[in-house]
Amino acid sequence: MDKIVELLKSINYQISRELLFNYKKLNLTDSEFIIIIYLINQQNNIYNPKQISNDLNFDLNNVLELINSLCEKNLIKIQIVKTNNIRNEVINTDFLYEKLAFKLKDSEVKTDSNVYDMFESEFGRTLSPLEFEIITTWLDKGLSEDLIKLALKEATYNGIRNFNYIDKIIYEWSIKGIKTKDDVEKNRKQFKNKTSKNKELFDYDWLNDEQDN
Repeated sequence: MDKIVELLKSINYQISRELLFNYKKLNLTDSEFIIIIYLINQQNNIYNPKQISNDLNFDLNNVLELINSLCEKNLIKIQIVKTNNIRNEVINTDFLYEKLAFKLKDSEVKTDSNVYDMFESEFGRTLSPLEFEIITTWLDKGLSEDLIKLALKEATYNGIRNFNYIDKIIYEWSIKGIKTKDDVEKNRKQFKNKTSKNKELFDYDWLNDEQDN
């Protein structure tokens, strides 16, 4: 028995401190986290759901659902690798570390207003590493979080949740010198007034006016 206990003590899985303390920020469930720990400790990264099911004593269908969920969250990728003319499905966990790195960088630049979380709340999903980079680029250019949030609200108001559209809004605002909430409201009022005047011109009864004269 003592030998078994010593053997169990000597078998350790490695997990980084950052991942352990921040996996909830990646929106990982506890079961997904267990799968992640298992995957990053495998010397052979060949995708074998049956082996995972046996090793972790998870139902096979549950394993498939968890793996699919991790792929949808862009934390892992199942890729085809050809070795010695043999094609194998392998799991790439590099995306997990990229996402974690963005989350840690994000935590360094966030303020209490938390622009990243606001985007995730509006989009109803976690942001991709590329989307994190786009927001970070906006901040690095000197754009305030308030202005970025206003651009997000403007896009949402127009029924569009698209980073390209939001980037276009920010670009057009920069051309017009819009930097604050008051500037946005002023621009919106000017647009409404212009639209209203155009509508009045369109509705003007030119024919009857000429007949009256």
